[in-house]
Amino acid sequence: MPGKPPEKNTETPETAVPDAAAPDNSTADATTSDDTTRDTASTDDTTPDAATPAGTTPDGAAPNEVAPERAPYPPALIATAVALPVALLVGVLVAAWIVLRGPVEREPLALGPVPAPAADGPACSALLPALPADFGEFTRATLVEPAPPATAAWQRPDGGEAVVLRCGLDRPLEFNRASPLQVVNGVQWFEVRDDTAATATWFAVDRETYIALTVPDGSGPTPLQAVSDTITAQLPAQPLDPGELPN
Repeated sequence: MPGKPPEKNTETPETAVPDAAAPDNSTADATTSDDTTRDTASTDDTTPDAATPAGTTPDGAAPNEVAPERAPYPPALIATAVALPVALLVGVLVAAWIVLRGPVEREPLALGPVPAPAADGPACSALLPALPADFGEFTRATLVEPAPPATAAWQRPDGGEAVVLRCGLDRPLEFNRASPLQVVNGVQWFEVRDDTAATATWFAVDRETYIALTVPDGSGPTPLQAVSDTITAQLPAQPLDPGELPN
């Protein structure tokens, strides 16, 4: 006899119903996760940057500390700083002006000898020391040694043609009874021109010895006037002794 077929289970399986009293763990977990995220964010905002030292702000200043303002320079210091370069510049300009205006070192003047038989006589010995040191812009020149006896010279600061005095000379060949004379401050002078050299040589012809004063053109009357004053003061006048008229 055939066997009985197995009996079907007609009972409906029980469906698990969530307990109403039990808390919803998924909701709680989500809430907890949100709170944790907010806490982490808050913590990140307040955690100091690892590259920034503790106790300082990112710009390097201490918290709640204001950088002190730099005190202004005193007015006296500013005035000194401005005036010092100006004073140095003025000093340099003044020094340069003094150098340019200062006396120029002249070379000693070389004079050739001329016949002067009375150069060592008393007249020249009295005249030479009394001669002036300058004639306006002409000042006494140093002569190359050995210098001719009873000779003096004057030059301008930059050198050039000199005023030359020679004492104790012979009577000039050109001086005769017909020669024109010029009186300057009590002294009778006879002029001999040298147009090639652009000079005039004046001979004092009324003293114990003949005195020659050579002046370059453009020297003015001062040298002749000053030497005339010295001759008048040192040497007495003598009668003229001109040469004979030429045939």
